[in-house]
Amino acid sequence: MTVKQLSLPELVDACVRLGVPGIGLWREPVAAYGLEATAELVRNAGLTVTTLCRGGFFTTAGGLDDNRAAVDEAAALGTDTLVLVSGGLPPGGKDLPAARSLIADALTELAPYAASRGVRLAIEPLHPMYAADRCAVSTLDQALALAEPFPASQVGVVVDTYHIWWDDRAPAATARAGAQGRIHSFQLADWTTPLPAGVLTGRGQLGDGSIDLRAWRERVDAAGYTGPIEVELFNDGLWARDGLEVLEETARRYVRHAL
Repeated sequence: MTVKQLSLPELVDACVRLGVPGIGLWREPVAAYGLEATAELVRNAGLTVTTLCRGGFFTTAGGLDDNRAAVDEAAALGTDTLVLVSGGLPPGGKDLPAARSLIADALTELAPYAASRGVRLAIEPLHPMYAADRCAVSTLDQALALAEPFPASQVGVVVDTYHIWWDDRAPAATARAGAQGRIHSFQLADWTTPLPAGVLTGRGQLGDGSIDLRAWRERVDAAGYTGPIEVELFNDGLWARDGLEVLEETARRYVRHAL
């Protein structure tokens, strides 16, 4: 999504040329290009699919069938991790704990199926500004509470700096998640203000905002995480630029601000 202006063949070619070893894919461009064609494209380039995004939205009707399809897509792409954006309040609802109960019930149904396909579910807490419409899971503590009834090999969490940097309990939760083997994905984005209208496209380029990205990388390292690190930026300004230029800049910023 950081460079959604690139086609999948352009993205794969650019990653190979820049030495980026893996890509986190979203379902929509995969569907547009074709699931099997995408899997072949990435495989032939020697890249790995680090995660597939997204499943979830468990608080609306009909979600489980779509989530099973997402699991199948992840397996076909060769990734072991499906990122979950769990869903906000049900239509007309105002009860956040009840929404989280719906999410817990859905995980009970989905986790065994995902495990049978060799896919882990990664619950991503989103910043509280998204609690009403996108994700009733706002903190790592809440995400872990949902994950802990399941084996760590089945359900874990996403540590995304954009969503949790503000939470003074998040460092301890990161350590706990690491000790349990539940950090299934680590994502970087910076926090810049003012937020744009709609707030979805406010993720700042690495180094442009308020988050100590290197401190978070070190924190996740200390928690024992050794998996891939993704940069996930939703930003209209970046999307309006040349995609290869943005990818090259992002790689430089990653080295400068996170390593």
